[in-house]
Formats: sequence, C-alpha cells, structure tokens
Amino acid sequence: MDPQRARELLAGERARIERALAALTGEGPLEATDRREPGDEDSEDLYQDEFDAGRTEDLRRDLAALERAEQRLEAGKYGLSVQSGEPIPDGRLQALPTAELTVEEQQRAERL
Repeated sequence: MDPQRARELLAGERARIERALAALTGEGPLEATDRREPGDEDSEDLYQDEFDAGRTEDLRRDLAALERAEQRLEAGKYGLSVQSGEPIPDGRLQALPTAELTVEEQQRAERL
C-alpha cells in the first residue's frame, strides 16, 4: 500500500476513535450514587454505564492498535503481517487499517 494512502487511512481511523472516546468520556456516570441493581426501577442508566465502560475499553484497545500501526508505517513495515512478514492485502487494510495479521492468520488466532 502506498504510504500516503496508509497515512490517510490511519488518520481517519484516529479521528474516528478519538471522536468516539470523547463522546463516551465527556459525561460522568449516568447512574445515581445510590446502589441500583439490574432490574430495579430506573436501572437503565446502570446498564448504559456498563455498556459505555466496555465500549471505552474497546476504543482504547483500538487506539493502541492504531499506535502500533503508525509505528509500523514509520518503520516501513506497514502492510506486513507482524507474525509472518507476509503482505496484508490492500483490501483488508482499507477495511481495517490497523490489521496486524493476514485473514488466514487472524482466523487461526481466533480458533485458539
């Protein structure tokens, strides 16, 4: 993949992640300070808080993957599998700019 195109993809991915993180972390917990259990009246905010916490964790993991991709780009290794060194197809990188493995390697890793 052309390094300039890779930079554009990664910049777009960074903007998406940072916008999503800002939207999630811009508010405090919705749940009131008194203890509520799932199923209690008005406990929907508890669910939303837990959902947002999980989403925030996912986005921080995405941000770490993005930073690794940016490091690979600067080192001239972007678009190569971190496992085998095999090229990652451009189509996969277009869909997932932070891809670290080929599709086959990813599938094997997910089966383990």
